[in-house]
Amino acid sequence: MAGLRIGGLASGMDTDSIVFELMKAERLPLNKLTQNKQLLEWQRDDYREMNKLLQDFDKFIFDNMTLQSNLIKKKVTSSDTSAVTATANSSAANINTKISVTQTAKSATWISTKETTFMSGAQSTLNLMVTNGDGTTTDNIELVIEATDTVDDVLSKLSKKTELGISAFRDSETGKVVMTKKDTGENASIKLNDEVTASVFRSLGFEDALAENELNVGAEGSKGQNAKFSINGLSTSRTINTFTIDNVTYTLHKENSEATIALSNDTDNMVDKIVQFVNKYNEMLEKINGKLTEERYRSYQPLSTEEQESMTEKQVEQWEERAKSGLIKNDSILSSGLSKMRNDFYSPVSGTAVNSDYSQLTQIGIKTSSNYLEKGKLIIDEAKLREAVEKDPHAVFQLFNASGTTTEEKGIARRVRDTISGTIKNIEQKAGKATFTNQQYMIGRNLTNINTQIDRFEDRLTKIEDRYWRQFTAMEKAIQQSNSQMSYLMQSFA
Repeated sequence: MAGLRIGGLASGMDTDSIVFELMKAERLPLNKLTQNKQLLEWQRDDYREMNKLLQDFDKFIFDNMTLQSNLIKKKVTSSDTSAVTATANSSAANINTKISVTQTAKSATWISTKETTFMSGAQSTLNLMVTNGDGTTTDNIELVIEATDTVDDVLSKLSKKTELGISAFRDSETGKVVMTKKDTGENASIKLNDEVTASVFRSLGFEDALAENELNVGAEGSKGQNAKFSINGLSTSRTINTFTIDNVTYTLHKENSEATIALSNDTDNMVDKIVQFVNKYNEMLEKINGKLTEERYRSYQPLSTEEQESMTEKQVEQWEERAKSGLIKNDSILSSGLSKMRNDFYSPVSGTAVNSDYSQLTQIGIKTSSNYLEKGKLIIDEAKLREAVEKDPHAVFQLFNASGTTTEEKGIARRVRDTISGTIKNIEQKAGKATFTNQQYMIGRNLTNINTQIDRFEDRLTKIEDRYWRQFTAMEKAIQQSNSQMSYLMQSFA
């Protein structure tokens, strides 16, 4: 705790200013530590920014280049989309298929013949068995009706019982109950397994709708029906309107109609994805190389608070721009990562899954720029790329995604992702990530060490400043005492 400080009362000296100037000199090592801390934080942030670029590129590759369903697509057209539409996966053959629709699949609907007379008052348990449109049958399904349940409560419970697979409501105008099977098909039926259940359904208005305990659709209802159609002359049926044949999924929309479904390779999709892949790589490459070649201005050190206060906001911004420049210049981790990535692109892909005519990027129109200043930028001949994709899209896919145990056998996208993963891990060991503690990465440990040094030095400065004040206070007291003695002597001589 600082003692009594006497500032120039006897000597007339500006003690505050003198101590301030003395402490400025003492603080120089502390300022250097603070600058080093700031530089480390900026360097850490630069590394993390580079990792963000790598992670974004890796995500793009995963989302767009590694899944066959994303890269190889089929273009499907219908001569009459109001009749039939279709989609196809990448394995579908490029053929034309004629679909003639006789009838579409429909759901069964049960409509009560009379208004409901249901009255609450006693708890009961319904026992039902449902046959779905495709002919599959459920086990006995129990549904508890509480004594306090209203008609709407009962219908809500019927709709919410997923095993039943129906929706039920009461029409407010006619008072009749409508139940509709959620799936389609001609085999749909509902069986009432005991008299209690039959009694409840009679009270719901289905008085004339029971035959051998099976719920009748009623005069206004309708049985379910299967879809009936012919495909290239072959007559067949399905219980649903959307079905898959030979990797093509058809959807029937209109009865007594026909359409021709034509399949072809969606060349545009694959070409666009590969062009985007190359552009993303070039964009990432340019930004990282920009950081690796950034000029380092060693005379521009981080500004202290006092220095910032003496400058305009624009001057501070310009100063810090240079102070931050070049902090990861020629970094070996990033340089090594880019070098390995370039090798991933250049090296041919081997292995049994790869067509020898499609084992290198140059064979599909992608090569490295001849301008050495562009440091490995990729150039695309889109006409050649399109020709390769049209000729054999699966071979192009394997060039990027072939699997293998060695780097040589892996497709280019897989290689690049492996390189990105290794580079990110190396950067995290040096610069960490947001969830790391300082002890988990090298720069963080250095920051912890500097913080410790700063704390110790600030304690030391406090003691030095106290010493200066004790010295000046002692001097002031001595002068004051001398002045008192002199005054006494002069009074005595007078």
